[in-house]
Amino acid sequence: MHRFSAALRQFFRRQTVFCAAFLLAFASALAVPPDAAYLSYPDFRTLGLLFCLMSIVAGFRSLGVFLVLGESLLARARTLRRLSLTLVLLCFASSMVITNDVTLITFIPFTLLIFRRIGEGRRALTLTVLETIAANLGSMATPIGNPQNIYLTSVSRLSMGDFAWAVLPYATLSLVLLAAAALRGGNARFAGAGPLGGDAERKPLFPALLPYLALLALALLVVFRALPWEPVCAVTAAAVFLLDRRLFRGVDWFLLLTFLCFFVFVGNVRRLPEVNALLTALVAGRELWAGLLASQVISNVPAAVLLSGFTADYGALLTGVNLGGLGTLVASLASLITFQFYAAVYPYKKAAFLKVFTLWNLAFLGPLCALAAVLA
Repeated sequence: MHRFSAALRQFFRRQTVFCAAFLLAFASALAVPPDAAYLSYPDFRTLGLLFCLMSIVAGFRSLGVFLVLGESLLARARTLRRLSLTLVLLCFASSMVITNDVTLITFIPFTLLIFRRIGEGRRALTLTVLETIAANLGSMATPIGNPQNIYLTSVSRLSMGDFAWAVLPYATLSLVLLAAAALRGGNARFAGAGPLGGDAERKPLFPALLPYLALLALALLVVFRALPWEPVCAVTAAAVFLLDRRLFRGVDWFLLLTFLCFFVFVGNVRRLPEVNALLTALVAGRELWAGLLASQVISNVPAAVLLSGFTADYGALLTGVNLGGLGTLVASLASLITFQFYAAVYPYKKAAFLKVFTLWNLAFLGPLCALAAVLA
């Protein structure tokens, strides 16, 4: 019994958002008993597209694509400023394609490794925080950069022009602020960091990469509504099964289940006239700020799913939940990845990390909110 309760507590800590979503879905099902209408709740296109992209990115990671790219760029960095700038921009650009959480899983451990290897471990705290901010802000720039973008562009049918207006001004300002922040501090020289992934001989990359590039092209055609999602999802699943079925482990199944639970919750709430009217009145005209504030408490992905059920201004909501990834540690769940990696290496610096993380997030959130106030 003790082992079961300990395992349950550990599961709740690791999958807090899923557990909260499940409880909300369950509670709403008590008010609206399950019926045939439940089948209309989920946006299966979003779920299928998320599955495809997570499978493809898992394939890229298994081939070491991002480490090869990182090593190539780092080989040209010979000063701390250039090294910091390279790593921050690498996270910013990578997150546009491989999502913010995968970017941090890939590059944060190696940032910590590099800075310990060159004897600059004390600088790693600020840099890992800047990399986290870069991944969260860079991911807003494309429809596939993060789960909330994938979801909102799927359910809203936003044009590429509307999408660009909702995110690109903020991504541009973010890039300028990140470059300025990364270039501050000392500019001492250092010896090369060496291979990020070890010295083992690597197989040729390009031939093995071709199938995953083809699958990514198909997924992008789905994003731009040039192809239906169903056959592309089936082709992706079959290809992954034939190429490397272990990649299915790289799919965040609990994220898909979290989306499903929120679909049930929002669908049920919309069938409760009083609650639906109240939430619509609270959100209407305040989508940007509602998305930003809700993200600070429940994180930006659940905020996007929840608030999307009570507004038609998806562009403002898209801006709000993307900017909402800044602020608290839970505002973007990807930030927890950095915290876990950093705390594993420097367990005695958890409080210092939270302080530096919060200060830098507020430093970026302020100018971005000011821009939002002007553009809105």
